[in-house]
Order: sequence, then C-alpha cells, then structure tokens
Amino acid sequence: MNKKKLTERDICTKFITPAVESAGWDIHTQIFEEFPLTKGRITVHGKLHKRGERKRADYALFYKPNIPIAIIEAKDNTHIMSDGMQQGLGYAELLQVPFVFSSNGDGFIFHNKIAQDGILEKEISLDEFPSPETLWNMWTNNQGLNEEQNTLITQDYYSDGTDKTPRYYQLLAINKTIEAIAKGQDRLLLVMATGTGKTFTAFQVIWRLWKSRAKKRILFLADRNILVDQTMTNDFKPFGSAMTKIKKRQANKSYEIYLSLYQAVTGNEEEKNIYKQFSPDFFDLIVVDECHRGSAAEDSAWHEILSYFSSATQIGLTATPKETKEVSNIDYFGDPIYTYSLKQGIEDGFLAPYKVVRIDIDKDIAGWRPDKGMVDKHGNEIEDRIYNQKDFDKTLVLEKRTELVAKKVSDFLRQTNRFDKTIIFCENIDHAERMRQALVNENSDLAAKNHKYVMRITGDNEEGKAELDNFIFPESKYPVIAVTSKLMTTGVDAQTCKLIVLDQRIQSMTEFKQIIGRGTRINEDFDKYYFTIIDFKKATELFADSDFDGEPVQIYTPKNPDDSPVPPDDEIEEVSENQNTIDDKNPSNDNFTFDDSSNEEGSKVRKYVVSNVEVKVAAERVQYFDTNGKLITESLKDYTKKTLSKEFASMDDFLTKWSESEKKEAIIEELSNQGIFFEALADEVGKDFDPFDLLCHVAWDMPPLTRKERAEQVKKQDYFTKYGDKAKIVLEALLDKYADGGITQIEQTQILTVSPFSNIGTPIEIIKEFGGIEQYNEAIQDLEKALYCA
Repeated sequence: MNKKKLTERDICTKFITPAVESAGWDIHTQIFEEFPLTKGRITVHGKLHKRGERKRADYALFYKPNIPIAIIEAKDNTHIMSDGMQQGLGYAELLQVPFVFSSNGDGFIFHNKIAQDGILEKEISLDEFPSPETLWNMWTNNQGLNEEQNTLITQDYYSDGTDKTPRYYQLLAINKTIEAIAKGQDRLLLVMATGTGKTFTAFQVIWRLWKSRAKKRILFLADRNILVDQTMTNDFKPFGSAMTKIKKRQANKSYEIYLSLYQAVTGNEEEKNIYKQFSPDFFDLIVVDECHRGSAAEDSAWHEILSYFSSATQIGLTATPKETKEVSNIDYFGDPIYTYSLKQGIEDGFLAPYKVVRIDIDKDIAGWRPDKGMVDKHGNEIEDRIYNQKDFDKTLVLEKRTELVAKKVSDFLRQTNRFDKTIIFCENIDHAERMRQALVNENSDLAAKNHKYVMRITGDNEEGKAELDNFIFPESKYPVIAVTSKLMTTGVDAQTCKLIVLDQRIQSMTEFKQIIGRGTRINEDFDKYYFTIIDFKKATELFADSDFDGEPVQIYTPKNPDDSPVPPDDEIEEVSENQNTIDDKNPSNDNFTFDDSSNEEGSKVRKYVVSNVEVKVAAERVQYFDTNGKLITESLKDYTKKTLSKEFASMDDFLTKWSESEKKEAIIEELSNQGIFFEALADEVGKDFDPFDLLCHVAWDMPPLTRKERAEQVKKQDYFTKYGDKAKIVLEALLDKYADGGITQIEQTQILTVSPFSNIGTPIEIIKEFGGIEQYNEAIQDLEKALYCA
C-alpha cells in the first residue's frame, strides 16, 4: 500500500482509528470523528446571509460521554507528522482540553499541556497511543483530585436517549462548574449570552449533582413566572415528581427540586417570608437565574434569601453581569468561572447577528417648547419649558410622534415581511397602549382580519400576557407585533423574532443587552438567521460603551425623511466617532415596575398629551460589519476588490489559480467564506454573469461577458471535433446548462441524471462515451478552459 496516494480520510480509517481503538478507546462512546465545534459565523448583506466555515476537529476523545479530554488532528501522508498540530492546538484551546495529537498515519506527535518534565511535545508510534485511563490519571493528578472528587466530576450527564452532545461552550460551563464544586467552591458565577442555553446548562449541573447525591435538595430562583413555568415544562422536565413549584406561600418539604419566583418566597412582613419555614441548612444548592436583577445588592430580597441559606452552594446565572458602584455580582459570587459572550456566540455562528436602523426624530433632537399659554388636548396648560427625549412619553405625549413611529415600523414590515415577529419596547404601559392603537390603525387591513395581529403584552394586561406563549411559539402565526414596556426584556425565548424596535430611552447596559438578546436566537427552520433593530431613541449609542461585547453587522440611518426604513443593499457608511458612552449607573431600570404614573422619586406627575404638533424624521443611517466584526466603510464593490487583493497578488495570479483549479466551485466557496456575496454582486452588475466575470469586472475593470456569450463563443470554435457524436451532444447540452445556471452545475456528475441527459442515456452510459470517468472529468476541465479562454 502506498500511503502517499491515500486521502486524509483513508489515513484516518486505516491507521489512526485502529491505533486509538487498540489503546482501549470505545468507538461508540469515546471516539468522535469530525467533531463539530462551531457552526460558522453568519454574515449579512442586505437581505442576503451566508454561513462561514465551521470548525470541526478530526477527532475529539471523551473519557466519558460529554467529558472531553483530547483532540486528534489528521493529515494525509504527503504531510509530515506534526503538520496538524497548530490546527489541533486551536481546537484544544476552544474545547479547553490538555492533550493534542497530530498524525499523518506514520505515528503521532503528542502535545501534553500539563507535562511535568517540561517536554510538551514528543513523537510516539501508532501502538504507543495512550489509553483513556492513562490520560485521565495524568489530568486528575495535575488537578490534585481525590477519589471522591473524581467520582463527582465523572457523574453522568442526563441523556434523553439520542446521545446528543451539548455545544462545546455548554460542556465547558457544565464541567467547570462541577469541577469547581468538587474542589469546594461554594459561590460561583456563570456568564452566558442570551440564547446560548443557560437553563439547559443549569439543568445538567443540577442533574449531575443531584444524581451523585452531592446535593440532595436544590432551590432554583427566577424573577418571572414564565421563566419558572418554561423551565419546569422544558429543561427541568426529567426531574418529574421530585420537583415542585413554591406557590401560595406554602412550604412542602417532601420534594427535592424546588423552583420559585423570588417574589413568592419573600415579603415585607416577617410572616410572609416563606423561606424561613425551611431551616437554614435545608437546601444544599441554590441556583439564581438572571442574577443581575440585584441578587448581589445587600438590601435586595434575593440577597436576603442567599444570606439565610448561606451554608448552601450558590450559583449565579446571567447574560449580563452587573458591575456598578451600587451592585456587584463579582463581590458576591466571585469572578465568573466561565464566560461565553454575545460576541463569541455570533462569531461561532450560534447566535444571530443584527442590523441597526437608526431613525432620529426632529423633536427628539432639537427639543420642543410650547407656545405661551398652550393647553394640551385635555385643557391642561402646558408648563413653559423645553421638553426633550427624556420627557417624551413620560411627562409629555406627542401623539403624532407615536403615529410616525408606528408608520416607520409598518413601512419596514411592508418592505420585508408583514408577518415577521416583532417586539416594540415602549417607555411605559400608557405608551405601549398608544403604540398598539397607532399600529392597529396603520395596519388596519390585517388587524381587521385578526385582532391579534398587534397585541399589547404588559404586566397589567391579562389578555396580552395570555398571548405571550403564542408569540414565542414559532408555529403560531399570531400575535405578530408585540408591544411591551418591561415585561419582555428578559426570559422570552422568541426564536423567530426578526425585528426589535426601541422607542424606549435605555441607559442601563444590563437592560440593553437583555433586550438585544430577544432577537439573537437562530431558527433555521423559519429562515431566522439575523434580525434588525430599529432605534428611535439613540439606545444603540450603547454600542460605543466599552462594556458592550457584540457589534452589529449594519447600522442604517436614511438620509431623507421619506426614505425607506429598510437598509439598501449597496449603501454603507461609517459609525460616528463621537457617540456618547452611557454608564450603567441606573439600577432602577432593572426594577421592572408597571406603574408608569410616577417619576424617578416616586411622586405623581402630570402628563401632557398634545395632538396637533407635527413631527418628522430628521435622519436615518446604516453601517455594515464584515466576517471579523470590523466596520465596512466602502461599497460592496470596493469591499470585494479589497478582499480579492488580499487573496490574489494580481489579475494574472487570479487567472492562474482559477484555470489550475479542478473545481471552480471550491474557489467560489472560499471567497464566499471571506464575505464576498456573489448574489449581491449579481444584483449590482447583472444576474447573467458568471462569478468569474463578476470578480474580473469588479476587481480589475474587465468588461464582463454573459454566460450565454461565453457558451456561444465556445460553440463557434472547433472544440467538439475530437469527440464522438454522442459526446458532442452531451458537451453542447452542458454548455446550455452553463448558460442557464453557471459553472457549479456542470461540475457535478449528478447533472447527468436530469433532462436532456436522461434522454441520451444513463450516467454510466454517457461517461463510457468519453472512455471512462477520468476522461469525462478531463473533458469537463477542457470545456472550462475553453469557456474562460474566450
């Protein structure tokens, strides 16, 4: 056997896998080939999106299911043994495992990150591959774990029978938490971006601790009824009869898993504090969901509960750790044991990127002052002062402003999809109700057909709250537009939400991140790969804050008041350099009260309602970001030209690589992963052009030829004379297919199964006309050369 002629996959099958199995690794439970790590970042341009390249390890080795310990990176035998090491080290860093192997089938280069002798890498033969116990003992000895700790760390995950492996970052969060608890840490903080599965992660942590009997009675605290109910019916369902929800201030002590609204176990009066019906040492573990809500504030209700059960291990979960002068999660829980950020989630392709449409309204920018003695629509004389964005929809209502916002949102939906799930965040309940009415009037055709097209979903409205599940449920068509103030800022798993509208002045980074998180979930079944934010109150200036960790792919502000709110595909502008940074110094934003008739001090204020003041759009703008999250400041053509200049030294370099490539599809795919949108370029240059012509025209100003023109020029040549009659018919049909659909179609042998080829013969019969598969492939390559020589 000549190893040099074997593919990488052959090397894996014939040499690497047998060597690993011979060392005692189980092929079904411990060896995972082509183990997926990331999904590939989604890049967005206009209405188009594309996934980048996924990261996959050739092998991931697991000591037990969901407990990874090593990475193997394979290369074919034309490479040296260590050629895969750097790639493997990158994957190992992502999965945070200490052992990496690189192989070309001759042996292994073994990288031992925790080597005691200082020799990090050494060569070993195929039959020297270490056993699972060898690697595990090396790791546990390095960690200083005893037998009891080892037993806890190796406790099985819950499995639903499908052997589905959690995502890599979930594995890290779960395993690091168990390891920390095994080592005696009793205050832990997990930071995971919204939409990355915090509750699933918490479930697996609790399950493993509960099953090992390391923790026998557990309390899970949340601040929304819907969060508790969703948790019980979804992620926590396997706990079954061992689980209960604390309600009606009754403490039944016969269960092991308790879920509660923190409001349900605390009260202002001593006798209402239900948690004191439990002894201080009753719970072994307390998990606090959304702990940024103030659990770490010394005067908060949650802090009181945590202090009472101080002997319990306590885990805080949050997407947005709060660090202000008043409140600090880290002071209480300690530094996060693991952080998975919004930025990393978008980069890995697990979270949806987003575009931002910024719309500034004239009265918001310049302010408004009433005429002397002016009265509002209720006859109240309006206090003479300048009202600005801080006042609108709180102390002053400009009804035409509400109507303008409703019109702009509706215009956006009309130009995209009127049934895209949308959440509109308003200042308060009164504002939300007025916005609902304005949207109903603006969309009277759809609202007349179904009154649930627009619904106000706020804390005081039972009818609206009853529709929250329907809004969240992807298969449910209605409600389409949910108008809210605070209720939907957190805990709402709206997988198909494609539009978030901010008509609320937000100064809390914590609240801002929570609101952004309503749209970051991806749902490929419902074509949800990215979402759009329409910002009317400069909330997205928080992007400029150093605490923000995920940039938008696009920010758009229409230049003229009558311009469409939908970002154009070809217009890209720079972010303003002098955006204000707003500190998270207003913890009151997180109290989520539903009384909108009070000012910041809690006293009643008069609200003026003005119906006859005209308002208009002052400015709108857009920005795009590339595959690396960097701002694109040029047009799509300029961006393509710049990207190609990095890949190819000159047009001759491009032409050489194009002609030498056996599959043109490979070059097209690689450039797509670099962020070049061929569909968008075709929209600008012309849909009848080949990707080759699009690139040559955009990057090097070459006049493009249509696919049909290229095909016709080949037909005029003596190209077909060396082939038999049937082969000539096949090649002419392939040229016609190229003219219709492009180069990638004719490179696939599957095309021989469709008309007109199916009328000529079977694929095997057609290939025989050329003398065999090698000769057929040579004919295709010659055909491509003829096409591009023209």
